[in-house]
Amino acid sequence: MSVKEILEGIKKGNVLFGIKETLRFSKKSKKAKYKVFVVQDAREDTLKKLEENKIDFSKIKNKEDVAKELNLGFECETFLIK
Repeated sequence: MSVKEILEGIKKGNVLFGIKETLRFSKKSKKAKYKVFVVQDAREDTLKKLEENKIDFSKIKNKEDVAKELNLGFECETFLIK
């Protein structure tokens, strides 16, 4: 279900890609509601950064599968839906 949510968010222009953008948005918009998804094969460093910043997230499929399903030309570990 979450990959479908990300795809819908991409169509609406409401998705941020990557840990840097996720951290930047969460710090800047503390009261905003958003969802964060992380791929199963994300690096430990990525997970640690999310946990240190108290960002709740859900795990989804691996990078390769998510990139294929979203028809991305790149692999990404973190997706934030605004």
